[in-house]
Amino acid sequence: MESCCSAATEPTAGSVCPECGERGRSVDRITLKALLRPAGLMRLSPAEYRFCPTASCRVVYFALASLYHCEDLTVPVFQKEAAGNRTVCYCFDTTETDVRCEIQGSTSAASARITALVKAGRCACEVRNPQGTCCLGNVNAVEASSVEVVPASAT
Repeated sequence: MESCCSAATEPTAGSVCPECGERGRSVDRITLKALLRPAGLMRLSPAEYRFCPTASCRVVYFALASLYHCEDLTVPVFQKEAAGNRTVCYCFDTTETDVRCEIQGSTSAASARITALVKAGRCACEVRNPQGTCCLGNVNAVEASSVEVVPASAT
């Protein structure tokens, strides 16, 4: 998998989603094996797959000659679902609604709780999260957007 801190390079053949044209992030095969429905798993190729995070694109995983869409997975994909009650942490079953309900003042306890569980080695992001990586970025984004919509009288 590529590092989140690596220098940006020109997209290569197979690194951009064939439907939306955006660059995808490498994802380990274990993620696809864990989350694909049986029919999708039967057509899994040995190619290197990438995750397409574009919300408006229905492609979740792609390789040079292979595509998987949302309906090919056993779980809904955070980045592809409408905001509201999406699952934001697949390991610890935390939804956007859970995060919003926890908001007190300007923070929720979700990111701190999930960070502690990750540090304790209890997460399984590579097999539970469709993006194949830690969900904390998504949790933090939901917290930040939830704080923005909390009425001033609630702070």
